[in-house]
Amino acid sequence: MKGDPIKITSVKSVLRVYLRAVSRYPWMVLLVLVGTVLMQTANVAAPLYMRQLFNILARSAPSADVMPQIFGIIAMIALWWGVLWLSNRLEHFTNLRLISRVMADLIGKAFGYLIEHSYNFFISNFAGSLTHKVNKFTRSFQTMYESIFMTFFPSLLFVLGAVTVLYLRHPLLGVALGLWVAFFILFQIWVTNMRQPLRRVRAEADTQITATLADAISNQSTIQLFSGGRHERGRFGSVVETWRKAGVRSWTADAYIWSGIGLLMMGVEIGLLYAAVLLWQQGLLAVGDFVLIQAYLLTLFERLVTIQNDLRRFFDAFADAGEMVGILEKMHEVKDKHGATELKVASGEIWFDDVTFGFHLDPILKNFNLKIAGGERVALVGPSGAGKTTVTKLLLRLYDVKWGEIKIDGQNIAEVTQESLRNAIAFVPQEPVLFHRTLMDNIRYGRRDASDAEVIEAAKKAHCHEFIKKLPQGYGTYVGERGIKLSGGERQRVAIARAILKSAPVLVLDEATSSLDSESEAFIQDALANLMSGKTVLVIAHRLSTIMKMDRIIVMEEGRVVAEGTHLQLVNQKGLYQKLWSIQAGGFIGQDNKKYKKIGGGEEDEKPMESPYMDDIAEEEEEK
Repeated sequence: MKGDPIKITSVKSVLRVYLRAVSRYPWMVLLVLVGTVLMQTANVAAPLYMRQLFNILARSAPSADVMPQIFGIIAMIALWWGVLWLSNRLEHFTNLRLISRVMADLIGKAFGYLIEHSYNFFISNFAGSLTHKVNKFTRSFQTMYESIFMTFFPSLLFVLGAVTVLYLRHPLLGVALGLWVAFFILFQIWVTNMRQPLRRVRAEADTQITATLADAISNQSTIQLFSGGRHERGRFGSVVETWRKAGVRSWTADAYIWSGIGLLMMGVEIGLLYAAVLLWQQGLLAVGDFVLIQAYLLTLFERLVTIQNDLRRFFDAFADAGEMVGILEKMHEVKDKHGATELKVASGEIWFDDVTFGFHLDPILKNFNLKIAGGERVALVGPSGAGKTTVTKLLLRLYDVKWGEIKIDGQNIAEVTQESLRNAIAFVPQEPVLFHRTLMDNIRYGRRDASDAEVIEAAKKAHCHEFIKKLPQGYGTYVGERGIKLSGGERQRVAIARAILKSAPVLVLDEATSSLDSESEAFIQDALANLMSGKTVLVIAHRLSTIMKMDRIIVMEEGRVVAEGTHLQLVNQKGLYQKLWSIQAGGFIGQDNKKYKKIGGGEEDEKPMESPYMDDIAEEEEEK
């Protein structure tokens, strides 16, 4: 499933999003910085006292004068280690609270912005892939934060301290170490930039594995029914192979980088020791200075190894976070205009005024006009691709029209808030999708402040109370992902109960009885008749027998209205509706058509089928 590509943004964009989230907690950040500075001060200061201790031990024998000096130095070393321990605890516990709060903020922000994206965005992206990106977005923050505040920044402070101390001991040592660190940093930046495209490819391959896996699992029944196991294993295997190759390329690059780092470490170790020996030969350094140099180098090498590991994790995390940041930077396709007002529905009149809409060059609807009076029940019929479902999606503002306006009670729906618009419309789709929650929760979603009694009453009206009460947990039964534990008819009845509970002034039904058996449909037709009372109703139907009692039937073809009228008026015309009616009535069952008189007189015509509704309709027509 592919839609518009989601770009992976720059390091600056990712850091800006994370920095904005962290800046909400300035006091915690301050405590972390204080703890970090104290820790690195201790790490730099303690080896200085070790230097003094070894100098005394090298030039002095144990005596009453020397021992107090030695114990005093040991006490100072202990003091600095104590400062290191306390500052480490301060930084650690503050980071625990800071990271957890920021991660909660980020996942809330990601979910809130993601869920406001358009219908088109979600049908163009795998649900599993989007879920994976949200999860990686928050985990990536933790990785990047720990890399910056617990590795990169502390290491920078330590390097500055160590270079300063060695410079004070002798400028040659400080300058040599400083130049080496500068070269090492440039080397790291260079190899990291070269490796970054490999990380991005690996991150995309990782996401593709999740998406492919989710797609296969969600379609497991289809795979079984079509004996597609071997095909799917091959398809998934090719995705895994792409991921494996991307990982090998990334890890191979890491191996070369580590080889270069090892050579650099050996070079600075040997170079500084050689320089120190020459200075010692001249009487400029003492034995303790060798201890100082070695202590700094060992700590520095440990930090550099950690930095290298964290750099790999940091840029892997950046590549992961970049996908979600790309979504956060992607503008919502359908959004409220500045100053949008609440929709106020009085009668529920709907007007499609010269509407044109399409996804590509050829429009689905072109100069489409339709006016539905408040309280009128209107059905849309026509062949597949006529634009019927598009009409309902535009009314719900799942898409914005290209030209023209859609109005409800004279208010342009593009100028009212989406929330107020959808609050005014109850929609029952052809294939309802339920939450993996209880039946009570799913029905209550129509009006989330409804009481249990109101939910049960709506379920009774939709005739789903009968099957719910037979379940062991009743209304507390979980329906499975997308409602998979229920049959198609049961899901549809739950969706109808939800619409009944919502009781919105406008009702839209998209083949709302398509998944019901004949007995269930008879029950639901009665419930829908009560539901439609006093509401503006727009129905999409392929089974024409379900819309015979509509006030008006609109026949659509190729995005245009080609006919309209009541069922009997349209059946008595030589047009598309009569053709569709004839096909459904006898085209598939081979029955002989019967002659009947047109209502209101005229020549005989073909009567396509017998229907339980026909007698009622004929009586109503004769009364008129």
